[in-house]
Amino acid sequence: MKKILIISGGISKERAISLDTGKQVAKELKKNGYKVNICEPNSKFLDKIKVFKPNIIFNALHGQFGEDGYIQSILETTKVPYTHSGVIASAIAMDKELSKKIFIKNNILTPKYILYFFNKSKIDLISSIEKRLKFPVVIKPINEGSSVNVFICSKKNIFNNLKKLKNYRKILIEQFIPGREIQAAIIGSKKLGAIELKPQRQFYDYEAKYNSKAKTKHIIPVEIPKIKYDKIMSLAFKAHNLIGCRGVTRSDFKYYKGKFYLLEINTQPGMTSLSLVPEIANFHGISFIKLLELIIKDASKNK
Repeated sequence: MKKILIISGGISKERAISLDTGKQVAKELKKNGYKVNICEPNSKFLDKIKVFKPNIIFNALHGQFGEDGYIQSILETTKVPYTHSGVIASAIAMDKELSKKIFIKNNILTPKYILYFFNKSKIDLISSIEKRLKFPVVIKPINEGSSVNVFICSKKNIFNNLKKLKNYRKILIEQFIPGREIQAAIIGSKKLGAIELKPQRQFYDYEAKYNSKAKTKHIIPVEIPKIKYDKIMSLAFKAHNLIGCRGVTRSDFKYYKGKFYLLEINTQPGMTSLSLVPEIANFHGISFIKLLELIIKDASKNK
């Protein structure tokens, strides 16, 4: 019997989602005969690994410290295979500026952007935005996930919204792209599929992702011509490999005037009842346990 240790919780702003992911994964694995233990990534978790002696560590963490290369670098020291991307790929994908540079260099469209540091004057910022971009713009932390602290801004409200991000050292300001929100999933060397989202809110933010009351409409199959569907899946696959990801990833796109703009790639997509990757997999005939087993099969170390 395979023993799986699930790490979930943590201290990021996505703690609640991580706990839910860990709970759902544990329930499904136990139901299918795996011996499962869940632990927090605290000072005692390395001791728990030594005592439990898992065959695989399932990384169910989200956000900072869980998908930015930090926990991965610690897991490398255990010599136990762990799921999802390794140290370098996790760090690159979580850094929105660095991943954008890689997309641009490799001819993947992504919204234009500038960086903002809090020592800039208001006049300088507005001037920089109007020189490189145009309002509305999107502001977001460089290294958060699940659309945490992401705001669509006009010239009137940008400074009020920036105040909410004052605890971050560096902010990404990118061109707002209207159009359709489509997300594509890759697992290993397989193009899993895509799904379109129609949020009732301004965009697919944290509430739209994880609150069932937000009533985001999920459309699958995505209603676009096959040539466009093949294109978005190829772009997601290209991004997955360029970053050096393994296991499962979800790439978030905007589709506008016949073009796909890659917003970011997520190396630790959620596995909750509202999560997109399990929904995409299920549509294509891959059950939740089969999806988890594909992720586990791709677990490795030293990558």
